This record gives sequence, structure tokens and C-alpha cells, in this order.
Amino acid sequence: MPHPADPPSTAPEVLVVGAGPVGLTMAHELLRRGVRVRVVDAAAGPAVTSRAVATHPRTLETYDQMGVIDGMLPYGQRIEAFTLHHNGRRLARLDADYAQMPTRYPFTLCIDQVRTEKVLRDAVHELGVRVEWGVRLDGFTQRADHVEAELSGGAGSETVRPRWLVGCDGGHSTVRKWLGLPLLGETSETWLIADADIDVDLPRDSIHWVRSGSLTMMMAPMSTPGRWRLLDTASTDGRPAAVAERFGRELARGLGIPVKVAEPVWVSVFTFQQRMIESMRSGRVLLAGDAAHVHSPASGQGMNTGIQEAFNLGWKLAMVVRGQAGPDLLDSYSAERVPVGAALLKSTKGATFLVQLKNTLAGLALPVVFGVVRTVKALRVKLQRRVLGGVSGLRLTYPDSALTFPAPASLGPPLPGERITALKCGPDSAARGILSEQLRRPVWTLFLGTAPDDEIARITAGSDEWLQARPLSTAERPLADALGLSPEGWALVRPDGYLSARGGCADRDRLRSALAAATGGHHQPRAD
Repeated sequence: MPHPADPPSTAPEVLVVGAGPVGLTMAHELLRRGVRVRVVDAAAGPAVTSRAVATHPRTLETYDQMGVIDGMLPYGQRIEAFTLHHNGRRLARLDADYAQMPTRYPFTLCIDQVRTEKVLRDAVHELGVRVEWGVRLDGFTQRADHVEAELSGGAGSETVRPRWLVGCDGGHSTVRKWLGLPLLGETSETWLIADADIDVDLPRDSIHWVRSGSLTMMMAPMSTPGRWRLLDTASTDGRPAAVAERFGRELARGLGIPVKVAEPVWVSVFTFQQRMIESMRSGRVLLAGDAAHVHSPASGQGMNTGIQEAFNLGWKLAMVVRGQAGPDLLDSYSAERVPVGAALLKSTKGATFLVQLKNTLAGLALPVVFGVVRTVKALRVKLQRRVLGGVSGLRLTYPDSALTFPAPASLGPPLPGERITALKCGPDSAARGILSEQLRRPVWTLFLGTAPDDEIARITAGSDEWLQARPLSTAERPLADALGLSPEGWALVRPDGYLSARGGCADRDRLRSALAAATGGHHQPRAD
């Protein structure tokens, strides 16, 4: 039975627990595909302090596809470099280099999470849903065709019966604990972060890594003029006056220039862990974001990874809810994203070592190493691409997914499993604009080198609600060329912007297989 206050036609089909960036992205992607959603959060209201501030290029591409990018860009500080300082000397500035990873957004955007959540919350509201604050999930039981969830809050207790439940409720996830899924890994370090106004002559288009004696700190410019996010890997004294005094003293020593730090507007002392779960789905319950993995904040990937997970899951769950695909499609979510979480823990462990740099000998070697980096261009370029490109999210591919069908090597790039936004066409080109416009539509796209023939029409029959055939005209030939499409060619692109399959006139069986996989076997091409 649905909630007593909701008639069957309006009862929520999916309950999203958690109204942070991950839960809001999840709700948005379901809502714009016609799924009825309810979003609850145990907090009394929206957060007023910014936690995650770094939004990386792949997430910016995702915001573009969601249609919310214009609410983000004007309110953020663009980051295009990573600068290292050591005991009063600037060792090196590593500029962002995305030459091998084409994107419309070749930068990281530092934007307060408060603003990020507001933009996403407003977008969800425009689709007809408001977050229910102060509503706590007390537990749930899975049934054959729904989840029976117990909620409590200002209006008392209630039982709701959505078809699916998605836990986006953070590192202390009630959903994960109720499922009995352990976080596997290790406890790590205790760090201090603070947001403070600083009077200092430093470029604000860069993150600054600062070494003062044996102490390592980081500075990231925030969207508020003059304000910086500060990270201290050693001190746990969170008193505002003590934080200001310590950072002012040590930053001046590490940078070699005058620094005046005001008392911070926010301080957090926390012990982070490096842990994750082995599966992100249990029956009708799924997990995303910190509910599935917790890790070091060193490379600023936590929120970004969670948003990518919600974006990956949203269209899949919507297809299942709307009867366009079978539940087996959801198996691809965990299969694709658990390896990403494992790789994230590995990369953040390396980033944590760099941020802390407790090894004294390593600290002594830094001036020598980066002296070479400054003078050897090829080495500097390689390091720039590795350090900055590694956290961008632009290298993520799904070559081994059940939704990826390898193409003959003779076709060349792009390769199935790659993000289609990696096409080598200029960021402001007409081809890029056509592609971006199409990717904003919440459907699968079948790009065609010419108008669909009878066989394509038969293969795609009955898929109008979730698949759009997009023939490319003569005027749109630059996009066809970037896609590697001959006049008889085709390219099947997932709703999250990854290439599923491609081929030519002789590869129509591959297209049939890809569409069947896209629907968990539900799609049956017309036989006539």
C-alpha cells in the first residue's frame, strides 16, 4: 500500500534518503525521466557550511547534461594550476593540461557546497519535489515488489512503500548499516580544515601546496573573494584564534611572503578513513556516494565521485521503474562503479602521502626534484597531465561493462566505453555544440551517418520513449567525422554520455545486442 496521504497515482516510486549533492542529483535524474520521487533528510534544514568545494571537469560536464551548469559557473573560482612552495621558495607551478582529454570545461571549479546544493535543490523543486527536512529513516524491510520503510519526523511516524530505496546518506549511512554491509579498509589520519579570509599575494587560479619545516599545508581559493580553504595535516587545535595564528605563522614561513589570516568562519577536525563496500546494490536498495565509500579528502574527489554515481544510476533506475528495462540492468551500476571506488581509494592514498609528506628525506629532495621539473619541459608536461588530469574524472571509461560492445579496430576512435565528450573537436565548435545539446536530453542516442534505413527502423521499433535516433545532416558532417561515422555508420550513446557501441552497415547484430543489453533483455526488435 502507498502512504495513506498519497493516492496510488502519486505515491513515490523511489525513496531517496539524503539531500546532499548526491541525493539531489539522484532525485533530479529520476524526476526528469518521469519517476515519482520522495527525498528525505534527517537534518533540520540545508547545510550552512561548505564541505566539498572542488568540482572537477567531468562533474561540470555532468552538470551541463543535467541543465544546471549556468547556476554553477558564475559563482565559482576557476582553478587551472597546482603550485608547490617549500620553506619560502616556489618550487613549481603545474598548469592544467587537458590536451589529451578534450573537454568544454578544462578547469576545476571551486564552489561552496552550500551553493552547489542550492542549485540542485532548486532544480529538483522545479521538477515538483521539495526536500522533507527533519525526516529520519528508522529502518526498512524488503518485500517482493517494494521496500517497506519506517520514517519519523515532525509529523510523527509513518510507513512508506516505495518500489526502490536509494541511500545517499553519507559516511554514517543508516541505509548501509541497516543492510549490514561493512565498510572494508583502514582508518587513516586526523586533519584540520578551515575556511578563512587571508590577506596574501598569491594567484587565486591555483591550489597551493605549502611546506613549512616538516609541516605540510594546502590552500584552495574559495568563491568568496579573499577566502581560502585551508588544510593542516598536523594540528588538531580547532580554536579559531589558534587556527588563525598557526596558519598565519606557518604559511608566511612556507611561502616566504607576508600572510595575515583572519579567524576562520568554519573549522573542522576529523579523522578520515579509507573504506568501501563490495557491492552497491542489495535487492531493491542501492547506495551512492559516501554511503558506499569513505576516503581521504586530499584530491577533492568525494563529492564528484558520488555525483557521478548518482548520474550513472539515475537513468538505469528510471528505465527499470518505467518498465523500459528489467532489474538486471541495475547490476551494471555496481559492476561499473565499485571498481571506480577501489581506484579512488588507491589514488587518494597516494594523494594523502603527497599532502602529508611526513618523510623527512622526501622533503629534502623536493627542491632538487622540482628544480628538474621546472627546466625539463617534457617532464613538466607529463607531471601536469598526471597530477591534474588524474583527478579530473575525464579518464574514466567503462571498457569491461556489460553495456559496452567493442568495435572493430579498423573503425578507430572513439572507442566504446569512452565518454563521448572526449571527441577531438574544438570546445566552441559547431560540432561540440550539437553534441552538447543532444546529451542534455535524458535518453539514449543513436547517432546515424544518414537517415535511418528500414533495418534500423526495425531494430529500434518500440524504443521511442528511451531512445532517440539522431541522423546527422550534411551540415553536421563535422560531428559525424568526429564520431568516425561513415554515411552507413552508427554510434549508440548512453544517457550518461558514454559510448556503448558503434559500427557500420555490416554491424547491425552488434546494435541489436547493445539495445538488448540496454534494456536487460526487454527490447525485442521487430521481426518483419
